[in-house]
Amino acid sequence: MDTTPVDISHLFEQLGLDSEREAIEQFIARHSLSDNELLAQASFWTPSQRAFLNEALEEDAEWSDAIDHLDTLLRK
Repeated sequence: MDTTPVDISHLFEQLGLDSEREAIEQFIARHSLSDNELLAQASFWTPSQRAFLNEALEEDAEWSDAIDHLDTLLRK
């Protein structure tokens, strides 16, 4: 059984990104989504990151809440 906490920090780890608080804040400051842009379709993701996000959202996986939270943070 996977006991990985499901939060923004661990989502960043799953995406292969630096998961330190400062790095997450910098990522959010450098990236944003337009009103009509889907998070998983943003140009700043690699193909594997995009696939993870799409799969997690389509399956309503345990990561869905953290992904939705990131989506909200990227809409400035």
